[in-house]
Amino acid sequence: MRSARVLIVISMVAGLGLSACSRGKEPELMNIRASKRTPDEFLILPNKPVEIPKDLAALPEPTPGGSNRVDPTPHEDAVAALGGNPARLTASGAPRADGGLIAHAARFGVASGIRQTLAAEDLEFRRRNDGRLLERWFNVNVYYKAYRKQSLDQHAELWRWRRAGARTVGAPPEGVTAEDN
Repeated sequence: MRSARVLIVISMVAGLGLSACSRGKEPELMNIRASKRTPDEFLILPNKPVEIPKDLAALPEPTPGGSNRVDPTPHEDAVAALGGNPARLTASGAPRADGGLIAHAARFGVASGIRQTLAAEDLEFRRRNDGRLLERWFNVNVYYKAYRKQSLDQHAELWRWRRAGARTVGAPPEGVTAEDN
């Protein structure tokens, strides 16, 4: 009888150990998922009418995975309908008006590959702070707990700026935290 209990306990411990090690995906801190399993009717958009140019040599070279001239562009169409310039949505680079801001931010140099470095560091941080076994099993949100040391006390910072004489905007009342929202 005693050996049967020991065997059951060992099998349970082995099962828990294997289930904790079998996760191969990247950790998720916010656990945001769609609550419904129905199709999204807004993902289906009709194509624009086909237009044949007068000179077929003016057509661009086809690019695999690229855009097509008849592909729907709802954001650009909405901007054009409201009187805006849809070309501004796809502009690359920084606007000329932000030149001073960019120069000031880059005054001590710019690290090449900073996005890849930060992505790798954040992935490692999320792996280390992915929650305990039962938190992962029951899909508990551990985002605020993981980033607690990096968060800013908004009320202390608000009063620090006010004591320095800076004009500040209103803040949420004391006692209301991000976890409450």
